[in-house]
Amino acid sequence: MKYSDTGTRTLPVGMSTPGGSGSLTVALCTTACKNSGYTFAGVEYAGECYCGNAIANGGPAADGFSGCNMLCNGNSSEYCGGPNRLDMYTLGAAAKTTTATSAPTVPPGNPVPPASTTSTGKGSATGLPTGWSYQGCYVDGANGRIIANQEPDSQTNTIEACVSTCVGLGYSVAGTEYGVQCFCGNNLVNGGVLAPADTDCNVACAGNSNEMCGGGNRMSIYSNGPVQVQQAPGPQKTGLPGSWTYSGCVTENSTQRVFKYQIINTNNNTATNCLTQCSNFGFGAGGMEYGEECYCGDSRDLIAAGSTVQPDASCNVACSGNSQYLCGGGNLISYYTWTGANLQTWNYPTGNAAGQYEQLVGGVCIPLLTTSSVNGKYTFVEKFGTGEANSTGAYELDLAEINNPAALWRPMHVKTDVFCSASITMPDKVGRQINLGGWSGESTFGVRLYWPDGSPGEPSVNDWQENYEEVSLQTGRWYPSAMVMSNGSILVMGGENGSNGPPVPSLEILPKPPGGFMLYCDYLDRTDPNNLYPFLAVLPSGNIFVGYYNEARILEPVNFGTVSQLPNIPGSVNDFLAGRNYPLEGTAVLMPQYAPYTAPITIMICGGSTTGAATAIDNCVSTQPEVANPVWTLERMPSQRVMPCITALPDGTYIILNGATHGVAGFGLADGPNLNAILYNPAAPVNQRMSVMANTTVARLYHSEAILMNDGRVMVSGSDPQDGVHPEEYRVEVFIPPYRMTGLTPPSYTIAAEDWAYGQTYQIQVTLHQGTTGTMKIALMGAVSSTHGNSMGQRSLFPAFTCAGTTCTITAPPNNKVCPPGWFQLFVVDNGNPSNAQYVRIGGDPASLGNWPNFPDFNVPGV
Repeated sequence: MKYSDTGTRTLPVGMSTPGGSGSLTVALCTTACKNSGYTFAGVEYAGECYCGNAIANGGPAADGFSGCNMLCNGNSSEYCGGPNRLDMYTLGAAAKTTTATSAPTVPPGNPVPPASTTSTGKGSATGLPTGWSYQGCYVDGANGRIIANQEPDSQTNTIEACVSTCVGLGYSVAGTEYGVQCFCGNNLVNGGVLAPADTDCNVACAGNSNEMCGGGNRMSIYSNGPVQVQQAPGPQKTGLPGSWTYSGCVTENSTQRVFKYQIINTNNNTATNCLTQCSNFGFGAGGMEYGEECYCGDSRDLIAAGSTVQPDASCNVACSGNSQYLCGGGNLISYYTWTGANLQTWNYPTGNAAGQYEQLVGGVCIPLLTTSSVNGKYTFVEKFGTGEANSTGAYELDLAEINNPAALWRPMHVKTDVFCSASITMPDKVGRQINLGGWSGESTFGVRLYWPDGSPGEPSVNDWQENYEEVSLQTGRWYPSAMVMSNGSILVMGGENGSNGPPVPSLEILPKPPGGFMLYCDYLDRTDPNNLYPFLAVLPSGNIFVGYYNEARILEPVNFGTVSQLPNIPGSVNDFLAGRNYPLEGTAVLMPQYAPYTAPITIMICGGSTTGAATAIDNCVSTQPEVANPVWTLERMPSQRVMPCITALPDGTYIILNGATHGVAGFGLADGPNLNAILYNPAAPVNQRMSVMANTTVARLYHSEAILMNDGRVMVSGSDPQDGVHPEEYRVEVFIPPYRMTGLTPPSYTIAAEDWAYGQTYQIQVTLHQGTTGTMKIALMGAVSSTHGNSMGQRSLFPAFTCAGTTCTITAPPNNKVCPPGWFQLFVVDNGNPSNAQYVRIGGDPASLGNWPNFPDFNVPGV
C-alpha cells in the first residue's frame, strides 16, 4: 500500500541498510526490518527505510500510487516511495515475499502474472467509446510511470471499465497493468516506448480473462486519437531565464539547509519560476528540491554546508509545475548558478575610505527620538520608565561644551509620555519643534512644543510646553507620523490608541481647522498593525506619498483622496507579504533633488521584516511614484537589516546603519545586532551603489536613532531592546564619513540672509581649500527628527548657483512643492568635502504656525 508520511512518521523507526541510502532497495529494507523484529517496513524518498509494529499516522495516501514516484537508489526498476509518501510492506502472512525486487511492478497482494497466455490486448476489447482505440503495449517504469494518475486497484478491472473511468475524469489516455491497475492521463510521460512485442502485455484483466490488461512493467494503452509521448524528464538545461546555467545535482545537508531562503511552489515549481525569483532578488545561486521546493542563496552556501555533487540521475523528482523536467529529489537539489554579469557589486573600501565610528559623549538618557535644532544644538526625548529614575524625559546637547560636563547636557521637561511619538521642525521663524502623540491616556493626545533658543556655547533657557486640555490631537495616537505639507500645515497620520490598543486608521491636520478635520483611511485599517509610523513625503506635484506595510499610494493634498495606488512594495525573496513599517520596521528616504528639479523624484525604502518567521529583509527598493507606470527597483543589501536608520549626507550619499539581522521591532523581539554601516551612492549604477563601511561595537536595536550633524558627521544614539542581553544604551557615537577622514580642511562660508523666499537669490562668501567654485556644490538638508527608522523632515536639495570669485549666488528652490516650507542645513561641498552647516528657512510660514497655539501658557514667535 501507499501511505502519506507527513507530520508524525507513519513508521517511527529509521533503519540503516547495507550500503546506505545510495544503495537502498525494497529487499534491503524489508529484510532489515524483519531481522530487527518489526512487522512493517516502508521505503521513502528513494533512499530512506523505516520500520515499526504499528501505523502511527493515518491510512493510505489519498492520491493512491501517484505520489510514490521515486525509483529506488539501489534498483531503478522498482519504486521506493516519494516526497512524503511511503511504500508499505507487511510481514506475517506475506513474509515469504518481503524480498520483492519489483515493488511497483508487482504491488503487494496482486497476483503474479503467468508466464504466457494465448490472448493479446489488441482487438480484445469491445464497446469502446467513439474515437477510442488500442495504441499498443508500452514499457512502464523504465524512467518512471508513463501515466501519472493511478486509480484504485480493482478485481473487476476490464479495458472497458478503465477507459470509462478515464473518460469520466476528463482524460484522453487510459492504461491497464497487472490485470487490476488502471491509469489515466492526457499523454504518455517519461519517454514511454512500445514494448518489443505486443504479447509482452500478457496479464488477463481481473474482470475479464479474455482481455489483456498489461503485464509486468507493461501497460496496455488506449486513447482517444493519436497518443502523445513526453520524453523522460531531466534537469532543465536550455530555455533558462537570464544567465542561469545548470550546475548539477547536489546534496542537501540533513541538519542545516544549504540555502537560507525556501519557497514552496506546490503546483508551479519550475527552473524558470524558481530561478527568476532568485535573480530578481539578487541571488546568484538556487535550485529545486522534492519537486515543489525552490531555494535561493549564494554559491558560498554550498561550501559552508559541505554539499557534494551527485550523479544527475539522483535528482529524480519531477517539477510540480512541469513534469518534463526534474526538480531535485530526496535531500538533493537541482542546482543552478548565475554565470552572467554580477547581479550586484558591493564595494569594500578600507582604511579611511571605510569611515569610522567614534565615541562622542556619554549620555544622560536613553533617547526615543533625536532632532537637530536650528540653534546648533541637539534635542533628545526619552520615554517614561526608561533610564534613570530621576530623568526629566528631555535633554538638550550642546557640543560646544564638550569639555564642560556641567553645561554639556541641559535638562528639559515634558509633562506626558513621549513613548513612540512623532516629531518635526516647524517652518515658523524660530524653528520650533513639535512632538505629537505618545503611549497611553492623555499622552496619546499630546502636542508638545519647544522653541530652540541660545546658540552653541551660549546657554538656552526655553523648555517644552504642553497642555493637552488646551491643545491636543483630535484622537489619541501611538506610533503616528508627521509631516509639513506644501501649504505649511502639519499632517498627522496613523497610529494606535495607545499601549497596543485598537488602530487609529485616520489622518488629521494641525492647527485644527475650524470644526476639526479627521479622515478615516480604509487602507490603514486594512493593514493594521503592520503600518505604524507610515512613511510620508511631499511630491513635486504637491501630492503626498504614503508608504505603509507593503503598499504605497499618492494622496491629493486638499481632501486627501487617493490619486493612484502604486504597485505593492516588494518584500523578501520568499515572502511577498514582508513589510517595511513598524513593527516590520525598515527605513525610508527621498533621493536628492537637483536644480532645475525636472527629474522625477525617487523614494527609497530599505530593510524591514516578515510576519511569522520574523526574517529581516536584505534589500532596498526604490520607485519614482509620479512617472507613468511606476515600478520598484530592488537592490540587494550585503546583510539583512530590521530597525535600520538611514541618514542623508551633504555629498548626495546616504549612510545605512543600526538595527538587527533577525526579528521585528519591539522589546526583546530581535537579535543579531547589525554592527556594520553601509554607504549608498545613488550616482553609481543600480546594484553597484553599496559600500560596506566600518563597524561599531555598540548594538543599536529598538529605539535607536541617527541624524546629520552640522559638521557633516552622523550622530548615532539610543537602543532600548529590554532583551536581557544587550544594554539600554546611553552612549552617543558618531559615524565619521570618508569625507571627514581625509585630513583636508573643510570649506567655509558666511551668509547674511537666513530667511529665503522661493525662487529668489541669496549670496554667500566661500573659502575653498582644495577645489574651485567650478567643482563646488551647495547642499540643503532638511531638519530631521529620527525615530523608529523614520527620518521625519528629511529632504536633500542641490540648488543652482553661480560664483564670481568667492562670492556665490544661490537660487532658492522654485516652489512649495519641490521644497515644502521648512528649515534646512546649508552646506558648501568642496570636492566632496562639506563645510559646517548653518540653518536657513525656505518658504516662510504660510500656515501661520508662528501664531499658534493662541493660549497664554504657550510662547509663540509670531509670523
